[in-house]
Amino acid sequence: MNHIRTRLRIALISLGAVMIVGTFGFTAIEGMQLLDSFYFSIVTIATVGYGDIRPATSAGKILAVILIISGIGTFLGVVANATELMLSRREQHHRREKLNMVIGVFFSEIGISLLSFFSEADQSAEEIRNELTIESSWTEEDFKKVEASLGIYKYELAKEKFNFAELSALATPKKDLLIRLMENPAILEHESFAELLRAVFHLTEELNYRTGIPELPDADLAHIVIDATRAYRLLAYQWIDYMRHLKRNYPYLFSLAMRTNPFDSNASPVITE
Repeated sequence: MNHIRTRLRIALISLGAVMIVGTFGFTAIEGMQLLDSFYFSIVTIATVGYGDIRPATSAGKILAVILIISGIGTFLGVVANATELMLSRREQHHRREKLNMVIGVFFSEIGISLLSFFSEADQSAEEIRNELTIESSWTEEDFKKVEASLGIYKYELAKEKFNFAELSALATPKKDLLIRLMENPAILEHESFAELLRAVFHLTEELNYRTGIPELPDADLAHIVIDATRAYRLLAYQWIDYMRHLKRNYPYLFSLAMRTNPFDSNASPVITE
């Protein structure tokens, strides 16, 4: 889309230059008033040709011909690029909506469950648990503050709190889902979510290659914790961004997401009030 904006900017500058040359040229050659020269330049470039003002001198007619030849091209360039930019924005919006649906499926199928598991194993989770208790009254500033907190938060998953067999049972059945999500070409337009998918898929592969997880050596278990921590960090950040999207666009989905908040120990999908 940036190249379209560049072309539109160039076309607008070119059209403006032609307009300036035409306006001051007719003023100097034909002795027109500045407003009349501007008006005549407009109707000439637009090929409207009302006939109420016309050049009287040969030099003025030559200038009018030059203005028509150069002006029509720049004018059509502005219209074409402006139209392309509008259509491109609309297409980008539709792609983003489809991508957000894919992100929603990810969190519904595996993301929320992983966040719940990781937050339970996070030995410092209480430091951010209150900040991540999202409410319906949250504004854009609230989401930005939480994003800033997550950016400096030290994610520390305790190996002692890890149930590796439970994590394997949670993640490995979703391998096919992760593959299908990664095959979606729209994913490449969302770098942070693509990185999250790669991290979760890698963690799934690490678990899938191991049998008898409880008997694994401590060094290997520590390696899995490192992979899980990477996925946890990306999950938390992407979850906040997704919650902000729901808050802006889908209040009913946002309501359910708040009631299934993996960081809120009191969260429940059942409405009691």
